[in-house]
Amino acid sequence: MKFLEKIVHKQEPKFAKGGKFEKWNPVFESFMTLAFTPHHTTKKGSHIRDGVDLKRTMVTVIFAMVPALLFGIYNAGHWDYAVEMGDRDIAFWADQGTKIWRGLMIVLPMIIVSYGVGLTIEFIFALRRGHALHEGFLVSGMLIPLVMPADVPLWMVGVATAFAVIIGKEIFGGTGMNILNIALTARAFLFFAYPTSMSGDKVWMSGLEETGGIDGFSGATALGDAASFMTDKMTVAGTEVTSDIAISTFENNYSLMDSMIGMIPGSIGETSFIAIMIGAAILLFTGVGSLRIMASFFLGGWLMGVVLNAVGGNPYFDLGAEYHLMIGGFAFGAVFMATDPVTAAQTNVGKLIYGFLGGVVAILIRVLNPAYPEGVMLAILFMNVMAPIIDHYVVQANVKRRMKRLKTA
Repeated sequence: MKFLEKIVHKQEPKFAKGGKFEKWNPVFESFMTLAFTPHHTTKKGSHIRDGVDLKRTMVTVIFAMVPALLFGIYNAGHWDYAVEMGDRDIAFWADQGTKIWRGLMIVLPMIIVSYGVGLTIEFIFALRRGHALHEGFLVSGMLIPLVMPADVPLWMVGVATAFAVIIGKEIFGGTGMNILNIALTARAFLFFAYPTSMSGDKVWMSGLEETGGIDGFSGATALGDAASFMTDKMTVAGTEVTSDIAISTFENNYSLMDSMIGMIPGSIGETSFIAIMIGAAILLFTGVGSLRIMASFFLGGWLMGVVLNAVGGNPYFDLGAEYHLMIGGFAFGAVFMATDPVTAAQTNVGKLIYGFLGGVVAILIRVLNPAYPEGVMLAILFMNVMAPIIDHYVVQANVKRRMKRLKTA
């Protein structure tokens, strides 16, 4: 590695000011800082030497997403295989090689498109502004495919990525300046621009859309079925149920264990609670993720579920609070989206408020709006906007408290 680093460093003068390839310096600098230790030091002020820079922090987040990614690949392959066989109840762990290959053919192109489009735009802006490539998209480029249904067209992934990077980040000045989470901005764009490709029964299982559906086979997710409890036609896995057996039928089709493992349909990276918690452990162990935000987000969601249970009167209200934490994108949003250091609250108390309200609002939207069964995306985007206000009032409260102490002294 040292040998390769020396070879690359010898090329540095060509990309420096006045060099033959001066205009490509941002590209060269981006490669250097990503692959090796930056070849420059600070010139003034006191600093602590640390080998962990922003790029390596982002790489840590990507490693934390690997368990959810790997399981998502298998899960996507499983449901693709189940659609071809016409059997929703096909054994989840059977034919593993076939399912992994099918999953790769679904997920890998989405990742390539996401990174290809996003990094191209990032390079263009870096060249125009004369700075190194920003690190933020290293994470966003992986998050975008993980929050998408398996059957979303690749061109939509590309358009959503371009919209998120240009409108959601670069228009505000680039990495660190955006007010909304980039991956959720991409998902929100697709949801409102192409709703039929982001919701409904057919978009969650690859192949179901192309075949026009299979008799007796439903592509509904756990959230989709739960949302039907707020309508006149309650269904679970494609079968109509009455209100008195809705919850019991739901729990039989989507057991807590299946929901924890991830053996249910859903967005690529959001189905396995266990895989997501492994990622959370990595983020917390390395100090990259915020325990305050994660814990308060889960607490807010759980308490809102308990309140709804107490209110009752509707099968969806009666759904166990623990289910709300397991199904849909709640856990994924709490671990990888709500903790975004750029768009989240910055003060310690603010993080607790931000996370708690995010969890509460997510369940409120999810349960009280049957037309949109997944409320995590809108809840986090809403809290992104509210984060600066939360921090402002937390800081003002601290200032008033200190001024009061000063007057007392």
